[in-house]
Amino acid sequence: MSDAPETYRTVAGRGEAAFEVQGSRFLGHVVPVGSVDAAEAFVASVEAEYGDATHNVPAYRVRADPLREYASDDGEPGGSAGKPALTVLKREALENVAAVVTRYYGGTNLGVGGLSRAYGRAVKLAVDDTGTLEERPHETVAIAVGYDDSGTVRGIVESADVTFEATYGERVAFEVQVPVAEGDALRERVLSATSGRAEIDTG
Repeated sequence: MSDAPETYRTVAGRGEAAFEVQGSRFLGHVVPVGSVDAAEAFVASVEAEYGDATHNVPAYRVRADPLREYASDDGEPGGSAGKPALTVLKREALENVAAVVTRYYGGTNLGVGGLSRAYGRAVKLAVDDTGTLEERPHETVAIAVGYDDSGTVRGIVESADVTFEATYGERVAFEVQVPVAEGDALRERVLSATSGRAEIDTG
């Protein structure tokens, strides 16, 4: 079990920002993501959408064990683009978030300092656009019981105020999305209420 904090900050949804600096146009994009694969898919989608841009600079921070951080300058001078974009995500303490800053070159070189400010500003404004929220890490708990116990288990799951799906076959299968911090307590309640008859798997 990881020592990761019980809650983490991420962006509330997709955020965007746009501004110009000495003729260069900067577009900031941020989204919440649940995995490194999702972050890289978002980066690829922005690169495809803005394939005519001079640069598409990515940065992301994804909760894993350990935390995965990534940034690239995408052809800008070393340290002038990806690092300042990632620094904003770190300073805001955001996790499970991906950012891409698109730049259309306007004919004037901005220098490393000017680029750093512009790339950082694009991410900050995109984050401000959507806002942030506290998330709790969740896990999937699969519970299988006979029909005699299904009403009891459904009552426990509903009272826990979690998201779940129930499938009725030979047995009743519940797939429950529960905050990691509450998973053990839920499993114990179900096992106790069914005298150990419930089959429980953690996905």
